[in-house]
Amino acid sequence: MTSSNETQILENKWDSAISVKMTEPEKLLYRSNLLGSDKRITNYGGGNTSAKVMEIDPLSGDTVEVLWVKGSGGDVGSIKMDGFSTLYMEKLNALRGKYRGVEFEDEMVAYLPHCTFNLNPRAASIDTPLHAYVPAKHVDHMHPDAIIAIAAAKDSKALTQEIFGDSIGWLPWKKPGYELGLWLSDFCEKNPDAKGVVLESHGLFTWADDAQDCYDLTVEVIQKAMDWFAEKTDGKLAFGGAVHESLKADARCATVARLMPAIRGMVSGQQHMVGHFSDSDAVLEFVNAKDMERLAALGTSCPDHFLRTKICPLVVDFDPAKPDVDATLAGLGDAVAEYREGYKAYYDRCKRDDSPAIRDPNAVVYLIPGVGMITFAKDKATARISGEFYVNAINVMRGADAVSEYQGLPEQEAFDIEYWLLEEAKLQRMPAPKSMAGRVALVTGGAGGIGAATAERYLREGACVMLADIDNAALEETSAGLSARYSADVVRTVNMNVTSEDAVAAAYSDIAAEFGGVDILVSNAGIASSAPIEDTTLDLWNKNMAILSTGYFLVSREAFKLFKMQDMGGAVVFVASKNGLAASPNASAYCTAKASEIHLARCLALEGAPMGVRVNVVNPDAVLKGSKIWQGDWLDQRAGTYGTDKDGLEAMYRDRSMLKLSVLPEDIAEAAYFLASDLSAKSTGNIINVDAGNVQAFTR
Repeated sequence: MTSSNETQILENKWDSAISVKMTEPEKLLYRSNLLGSDKRITNYGGGNTSAKVMEIDPLSGDTVEVLWVKGSGGDVGSIKMDGFSTLYMEKLNALRGKYRGVEFEDEMVAYLPHCTFNLNPRAASIDTPLHAYVPAKHVDHMHPDAIIAIAAAKDSKALTQEIFGDSIGWLPWKKPGYELGLWLSDFCEKNPDAKGVVLESHGLFTWADDAQDCYDLTVEVIQKAMDWFAEKTDGKLAFGGAVHESLKADARCATVARLMPAIRGMVSGQQHMVGHFSDSDAVLEFVNAKDMERLAALGTSCPDHFLRTKICPLVVDFDPAKPDVDATLAGLGDAVAEYREGYKAYYDRCKRDDSPAIRDPNAVVYLIPGVGMITFAKDKATARISGEFYVNAINVMRGADAVSEYQGLPEQEAFDIEYWLLEEAKLQRMPAPKSMAGRVALVTGGAGGIGAATAERYLREGACVMLADIDNAALEETSAGLSARYSADVVRTVNMNVTSEDAVAAAYSDIAAEFGGVDILVSNAGIASSAPIEDTTLDLWNKNMAILSTGYFLVSREAFKLFKMQDMGGAVVFVASKNGLAASPNASAYCTAKASEIHLARCLALEGAPMGVRVNVVNPDAVLKGSKIWQGDWLDQRAGTYGTDKDGLEAMYRDRSMLKLSVLPEDIAEAAYFLASDLSAKSTGNIINVDAGNVQAFTR
């Protein structure tokens, strides 16, 4: 079911001129990618596709029938050839003789590797039997909102019959697995003319003996459901109509910027969580509606939706007509605690003797009337995708409740999906999280050499990063490069003048709304100047102090406010300079400001320690390559001071160091990573010199 502002027409994207040159596996890939490119057809990671293909057995040389089917995990929209499992159909058919009944169906998964064709390492999914036992060459299993709205309606069987007649059948709810595969096989045998089936509370199966025909059919069936809903719901108020009005966009962002750090702190007990905010039209329509709380309490229906969004969302107590964020914050702790207790009670009611231990009891989805939806997860992509899944659920609820009565999964069935032993095994196989997974960093001077290198070091370890700088062009360029390497989910930018209170506060509001809060501040913004004392103007002195001292104070002060709100510690890294410890000629303003930075860091270390906030300093020296401060007059000025030229300055700095090495931005980034990571969990108020050895700058 699509929202009212979305187009209701699905585009048929199949190009016969392209597909005619393809092999059957290539057509399967083509079909899968086309279907997955439209979220009205299936959600991210949802559904699967298959083709039964005649292949040459590499062992016997005989021609055999092979099932190509989307493997475990992955997304049909982005899948590549290596994302498909390949299995002998003869062996899959032989599995029927191994099946001992529904209570033993999970053991059938262990037999699937024995059916592997051509030593394909891609693990087969639990849905493999559903495709194998449909007697058609091509099968699509999709999760379209319009179909799930039918599947989640109280009288879904009757609705399926009304819309599709006998061309599309209906099967009652059954957890995906071997038994459901046999149900599908039996349905096809008894209904040879059927083109597909709606699975209650789950999704759609369609099939054909030609790849294009299968694609065309899938699109056609979904379009028919969308058209039917458009007709039936025309003029009807969604969710019982609106009872709240949305705040203005800037007020919505300001509200979530205050709420998200508080929630993040409450739900990050087991691991750091990252937040995502959505105020799309579909979300606002739902959170403002009369029936929102009733429908939200029912939870989601489709297993994919449920696994991503938990048993139900938490509705935040907020009245947009009388927006009092302080009052909401005051009640949040009790609301989160109540949700946890409710989740624990759900676990205790439904657990079985062999159920895995209870997982994180906190909500994933938070609904705020007049504001929108917040989702929290272990990383930004998962938080965003969880939000997308709940929008799918909203669309389903809109449709089902408009033409019938929406119903979620029965509690026990929901639990059996969430705590499925096969799902637990999948979770256990996931790689260990990276060292900065779930952490959020703000890097000032983020578009410069040291800032960009530090951001990249954090991103490599799983962090989310906001780059702050006053150079928009450099920000855009740096962000584009990092996003290409680490995904757009984890990189954000903000134009920020560190000397402006308002700009700094706005930047922290942005990072709170984008990621949920902040864990790491890297204060790196800077300038450099050189002049004999008699030529040092008051303007030059004040500029150094404003950026290098006051600027560091302002960004730290705002960071501490968020650290306190989150109550989960934090780390501050000041990128100062060798000159903060060792004076240089003709640089009094710069050296004094850098010394101020270092002492400020020590003061902050004292104040931060009681709340687990560590503050440390990196002192670089002579970072010429990639550093923006060397692109202006500073280079000429320092070269003049030491009686050399541009080409000779780097060599001079290298030769004067004890180790005779050049210092690079990546070297500073490594120190900034160490000081922000758990590797230095017991260090605060410290200084690390990264200067290749300068005896004058030895810490004292």
